[in-house]
Order: sequence, then structure tokens, then C-alpha cells
Amino acid sequence: MNTNRPTLDQAIRSFTGGKQLLEGRVKFEISPLVENGNAVPVTVEVDSPMTAENHVRRIALFNEKNPQADVAVFHLSPRSGRARVSTRIRLASSQTVVALAETSDGSFWSSKANVVVTLAACIEDVSKA
Repeated sequence: MNTNRPTLDQAIRSFTGGKQLLEGRVKFEISPLVENGNAVPVTVEVDSPMTAENHVRRIALFNEKNPQADVAVFHLSPRSGRARVSTRIRLASSQTVVALAETSDGSFWSSKANVVVTLAACIEDVSKA
């Protein structure tokens, strides 16, 4: 494991500037059990009217055990229409994945999920394929 890698908590604190995390508003869709960690579908949706006065600025994904704790950061604006992103991520092994949303009032909302990976993405032997 890379000893220079920030912990999950350190990466989250860096993103939030140390502000308190609130629970709720973030709907995090990720399978609790995945057969292969190479491409795990993830969708994050945040309850927000997405108006100029009240919108989501950023949605971020963090993980516990991959080489980098911060997986992705999506920048949004009221013009985005809705606060929803979908992507696929690699998971090196079974771990906790966290979704965060920063809103226009400066608050941070979170949701987390534990994901069991039966075939880790970073150790799969592709020479046998």
C-alpha cells in the first residue's frame, strides 16, 4: 500500500476544508456486492432545486483502499438542470465508498456504502484472458 496516500478521512477533510458533514440529501446507488472491481457502476443524485440561489456545486467520490482516495469530482451549476452524475469506478478490493455533495450555501452532504468485491480490479491476471 502506498504510504503517501492520504487516508479516506484526510481526503474528505481536504475536500470539505474540515467543515461538518451532514447526512441526507445524497442518494448513492452502488451495488453492495460486485463480482469484478474493474468497472463498478455508480450513480449519485442530490436533492436540490438547482436554482441560482440553491444548487449543488460539486459531487465527489472517495474510496477507502484504492491507490488514490479521491476517485472523481464533478462540477455542477444551476445550468446542469439536476444534481445527478453516473460513472464507473475501479475498486481494488472490498471497501467503503463515500459520495459527497457541496451545496451553494457551503454545506456538505454525504452518503456512504460498503462494497464487497469478489474479484479485485488491481490483481486480476489479464494474461489468462
